[in-house]
Amino acid sequence: MRVEDLPTPALLVDVDALEHNLAVMAAALPGPALRPHVKAHKCTALAAAQAAHGHRGFTCATPREVLGMAAAGLGHDLLLANECVDARRLADLAAAGSTARITVAVDSPETVAAAAAAGIREVLVDVDVGLPRCGCPPEDAGRIADLARRSGMEVRGVMGYEGHLMVADDRERQRARVEEAMALLLDAHERVGGDVVSAGGTGTHDLHRVVPGGAGTVTEVQAGSYALMDSHYAQLGQPFRQACHVLGTVVSSGPQRAVADVGLKALGMDHGNPGIKGARVWFYSDEHVTFSCTGGDGAPAPPPVGSRVRVVPAHIDPTVAMHATAWVVCGDEVVDRWPVDLRGW
Repeated sequence: MRVEDLPTPALLVDVDALEHNLAVMAAALPGPALRPHVKAHKCTALAAAQAAHGHRGFTCATPREVLGMAAAGLGHDLLLANECVDARRLADLAAAGSTARITVAVDSPETVAAAAAAGIREVLVDVDVGLPRCGCPPEDAGRIADLARRSGMEVRGVMGYEGHLMVADDRERQRARVEEAMALLLDAHERVGGDVVSAGGTGTHDLHRVVPGGAGTVTEVQAGSYALMDSHYAQLGQPFRQACHVLGTVVSSGPQRAVADVGLKALGMDHGNPGIKGARVWFYSDEHVTFSCTGGDGAPAPPPVGSRVRVVPAHIDPTVAMHATAWVVCGDEVVDRWPVDLRGW
């Protein structure tokens, strides 16, 4: 099958760009220094490719991702980097713990109690390092850890996500702020103990001194978007290539504009408008993107009806979650079809 034969909108993964990204990250953060976050691609086939590059521990955002990874034989070391108080879902995770190593994030007496009641064996204390989302204050981390241990669970260490610092115009200012956030996390780790200090993401992966099993340092980074990339992260100038596009078909064309069948229901929009190379995007609606072409002398003619366009997502994680299939391509040839099998709840 060729790319031109695919029904649209279609999620494309460029196999050469993907392999480049996996190899570059494996060289920068080899083996246990990276715990790839599967929420960025929700695909066990892609996770298997990451494991083939030496990354056997994974970060997950939902219980479904954890269970899917375990069922796919990728359960060497799975972290649910999210709080959960759903008794049934936690019980399912505990049951899967017989064949996979599963660790759950906790940040309160309530999340500790829910995990313990379900039979979860291992937890990380989630610490607020500046992103106003989940995580306990650093000074409370020791108390949460003690409560978890009294509840019969092993506390492996701490995690903290400096998500508010992933993208910055001033690299040195970003570095300084990341160091401030990690000082909070390491202070919490002194109160908690354990072997794990988990942090970071694609935008800060190179700002950490990562020493797996080390003392007084981050031991692993939870980057995910690096594998497929998006225009939001591309502005950082990191050595990762755009490996994912959403393919669309031009369904209407006029003197000044063209319309393709890639709209809000096929793209994550929270990081701004996705882009089309050589075009100026006017706006997105439910099923459509309206755009005009850019060029040198004179206004180039819009592409004719039936033409194909490749849209660069602005935020890869929610974009992938909208598609059931990722089409793996090499140039204009379709070489594989990967189910996006970790999507949903």
